[in-house]
Amino acid sequence: MNFDFELILAIAFFVTGAVWVYDRVVFLPKRKAMLSDLTEEACSALPKSVKDGFGDTPKWVVEVKSYFVIIAVIFGLRSFIVEPFQIPSGSMLPTLEIGDFILVNKFDYGVRLPVLNTVLIPTTEPERGDVVVFKYPQQPNLNYIKRLIGVPGDVVRYQNKNLMVNGKPVKEELLAELQVSLNPSKEPVSLHEVEIGDVSHQVYKSYRDSRLEGEWIVPEGQYFVMGDNRDNSSDSRVWGFVPEENLKGRAFFVWLHWNDFFSLPNFKNSGLIE
Repeated sequence: MNFDFELILAIAFFVTGAVWVYDRVVFLPKRKAMLSDLTEEACSALPKSVKDGFGDTPKWVVEVKSYFVIIAVIFGLRSFIVEPFQIPSGSMLPTLEIGDFILVNKFDYGVRLPVLNTVLIPTTEPERGDVVVFKYPQQPNLNYIKRLIGVPGDVVRYQNKNLMVNGKPVKEELLAELQVSLNPSKEPVSLHEVEIGDVSHQVYKSYRDSRLEGEWIVPEGQYFVMGDNRDNSSDSRVWGFVPEENLKGRAFFVWLHWNDFFSLPNFKNSGLIE
């Protein structure tokens, strides 16, 4: 079962916030009145947990409101500044490995309303070559990560494992032929250096025939994305374009690698994402 953590966090924020306001309006005046009857010395000696329970404040109110500040900080950071993700598949190899923990800049493509993802304050526009995290168009509670290849108005063509944007071949150089790759299939691949937009990055190509071919015209308000693991990626070549409102942010940093529960976390891939 897939959980929409962003929605759950938003609900927790509003519930604990409502309880915090309820306490401030209903029970705080009672606590202040009762504490005012105590001497200053006696009042200062009382633990905070005891003070919070004055004025017949229900225990559940004390418990719930105590989480509000923590949840508010987490909610604010994840919604407007930076959000962590873990890479679940090999579609972005060799750039990102399965088990990489990444950070996503949440304000690069506009300050957005949490959950609804509506832009409140425009900032910068997505650019070709960006590694973007977005809500999967066919199942919005899932987050996907791919590289942005085409912006609105672009004509993207992928034929015979060669990529063209607006009729111009994307610059590419063969770096190595690898007998065993990091793909789960362990199939041989060729490693290429690719330059798209202002970004130079590496991609994998398998030696088997690719069925992910065609030509696409990117509509207004939509984006075309591909995985760096060119022949092992479900992306815009398969399920179509990414609507602008589905964008969540730009991936910019790998901070930890943890392949599975039984392995030790490490920092072997830590660094900026190209």
